[in-house]
Amino acid sequence: MRLPVLLLNLLLCTCVSAQMTVKLPAELADNPVDGRLLLMFSAATEGEPRFQITDGPATGQVYGIDVENWKPGTSITIGNDATGYPLATPADLPSGTYQVQALLHKYETFNRSDGHTVKLPMDRGEGQQWNRAPGNLLSTPRSITITSAKQKIAIDLDQSIALIEPAKDTEWIKHIKIRSKMLSDFWGRDMYIGAHVLLPKGWAEHPDVKYPLAIMHGHFPQDFGGFRTSPPDPDLECVDSKRFGIPCYNRVEQQEAHDFYKAWSGPDFPRVLAIKIQHANPFYDDSYAVNSENLGPYGDAITYELIPYIEEEFRGIGEGWSRFVYGGSTGGWEALAVQVLYPDDYGTCYAACPDPIDFRAYTVVNLYEDENAYFLKSGLKRTERPGHRDSLGHVSSTLREMNQREHALGSKSRSGQQWDIWEAVYSPVGADGYPQRIWDKVTGKINPTVAAHWKENFDLTWILKRDWATLGPKLVGKLNIYCGDMDNYYLNNAVYLTEEFLEGTTTPYYNGEVAYGDRAEHCWNGDPTEPNAITRLRYHRMFIPKWAKSVGLLAPRGADLTSWRY
Repeated sequence: MRLPVLLLNLLLCTCVSAQMTVKLPAELADNPVDGRLLLMFSAATEGEPRFQITDGPATGQVYGIDVENWKPGTSITIGNDATGYPLATPADLPSGTYQVQALLHKYETFNRSDGHTVKLPMDRGEGQQWNRAPGNLLSTPRSITITSAKQKIAIDLDQSIALIEPAKDTEWIKHIKIRSKMLSDFWGRDMYIGAHVLLPKGWAEHPDVKYPLAIMHGHFPQDFGGFRTSPPDPDLECVDSKRFGIPCYNRVEQQEAHDFYKAWSGPDFPRVLAIKIQHANPFYDDSYAVNSENLGPYGDAITYELIPYIEEEFRGIGEGWSRFVYGGSTGGWEALAVQVLYPDDYGTCYAACPDPIDFRAYTVVNLYEDENAYFLKSGLKRTERPGHRDSLGHVSSTLREMNQREHALGSKSRSGQQWDIWEAVYSPVGADGYPQRIWDKVTGKINPTVAAHWKENFDLTWILKRDWATLGPKLVGKLNIYCGDMDNYYLNNAVYLTEEFLEGTTTPYYNGEVAYGDRAEHCWNGDPTEPNAITRLRYHRMFIPKWAKSVGLLAPRGADLTSWRY
């Protein structure tokens, strides 16, 4: 890895501004195209540059520009007006030898029902991943040496990313996809949501039984992962986990998946339908499962279209008490959010390492009191706020750097990355049809008007405080939150504030659980007996039996608590 050498070159002012162009060959496109054109450089000799743009110190370099009506057979110049990460402009790129690659992330035009016309990248089965999206155009990586400002670098896009084969049904796992009328009406084109359904043992042999529904929220699932009917592959090539310091961690993952299958098909596991939802959209790999001005009514579509369809198709009980939600990170926020926003439609939530649930601790930013997200307030210093740490507190990226990467990957909240999706979900629509910025992506200056909108609509702790008189009686015993106290993204900070409210001022008492993992990172699931590397793989095994033990205390009188316990 030559990045330190490149940074040294930068400090020594050996930077150049070569003339860089990218061509769209006529054989790759029949019509003019819109999208985000990315040009990437990597000092690594292995792997493609498109997979090396990260938040960490080993990242490659990317420059991005918006393109509209790009005509086949023509070239576009990447000039110093391009947005770059980690170096801001092409003029900052040090001389040296790189692997270079170009990629066009295609956009399509949506005529939404709110009257806005926007251009966004539609998910194409990959879970909204710009570097893997089928139909995106890219160039074959090649090595170049940059030595002169007058040097011309011409890149031809020469291939299209192939389609992804959808998951196939098995004895245990079924896959469904439905057209959502609500979402189709909003987006002005057919929009689909789906799920992977894990059937309980004996489902086919008990045609008269109706089952509870275990809903795992989270990022886009290609299939029902973490479930494996066969033991680990005997010839598996080991992949070590740098994060956890565990050799051959992929074998550990396969063994855990097989152990879950053995538990699921064993004599004592609760017989429920378990699902993972697919709700990728033009902004991200999932919708956050709520209604949003920018994304549309995903909360209603999931709750009132998708879930009733699944329950009808696979014999779910179909009542709020019999549906419970769980998940980690994005899924943790979603689990808590749907329980709070749809209190009668879900019976219990287990939220692990949730995304910020109190915007006074939007990771390390107080959106209501801080003026700038990137820098601590100071008369003379410019101290950057941290963005990512390990279990010992070592920081590998700052908030400014993480947002700079997104800004290079896409303008107008279109990067498909974490900070942009929070903005897309929580913000009001801007005059141009795109999400209003919570803060300036370059300077970090916070917009208090947007923050006020976030508070009233999506700050879960504030909503609980504001509405506890009516919400509280419906949520007693249903709110359970778990987080490592060294979460990589400082998500425990918001949990502390939520716990302060729940434990200190609620009448009726919330009667749930808030727990922390000592030195546990993202995404600890609440089990103090196992390390983080294992707990993150055991959400189903942890939360489904936990719910089954407590449902008798929460279900209404006369609820069926026995027929599915065979």
